Amino acid sequence: MDNKKKRIDPRILRTRQLLKDAFVELLQEMDMEKITVNRLAERATINRVTFYLHYKDIQDMVEKMADEMVQEISVVMSQTYSTDVEASSDQDWSLMASFLEHISENAKFYKVLLTSKSVPVFRDSLLKLLKDKIVSRVESKGSQSVIRKAGIQDDILIWYDSSALIGTIVAWLKNDMPYTPSFMAKQFYLLHNRKVNVDFG
Repeated sequence: MDNKKKRIDPRILRTRQLLKDAFVELLQEMDMEKITVNRLAERATINRVTFYLHYKDIQDMVEKMADEMVQEISVVMSQTYSTDVEASSDQDWSLMASFLEHISENAKFYKVLLTSKSVPVFRDSLLKLLKDKIVSRVESKGSQSVIRKAGIQDDILIWYDSSALIGTIVAWLKNDMPYTPSFMAKQFYLLHNRKVNVDFG
């Protein structure tokens, strides 16, 4: 993927970044439905013709941006991934730390797009990615999983963990990231490895 990116004309990458930044800015000011190609092009300091060289319409751009977001996060996570089963706990922490560091470095983008009710595709795409990662983790641990030994159904665990992750990340962003990515990763690790039995009394 990195090699493919290197072959793309820098001018194309720059134009797409301008459009991406312009879209995020406009989304802070208005609902998605009010964002037009004219407004987007004007904010990005390009012309309409240039926009249509890259995307069919606004929806096409949004969908491609969501795909790129997932690809970028996947790359970040894959760079941390190890097949060493013995180091699974440390790996879980490292994966989360790398993921949250990436979110932090692109905070404006994620804060706007993950909290926008008018553009759910970003949150939905990230949720699907997290579900896939959790499924992979559950399957790799198999019958040795503490969760499975406690009698918790896999699908309920996946719904719970992915929703909790998304919700906490969104809250973290909304509150202007009062904790470092490393601290947040450690908190997620502690929460995930707490005793299964919870006292609701």
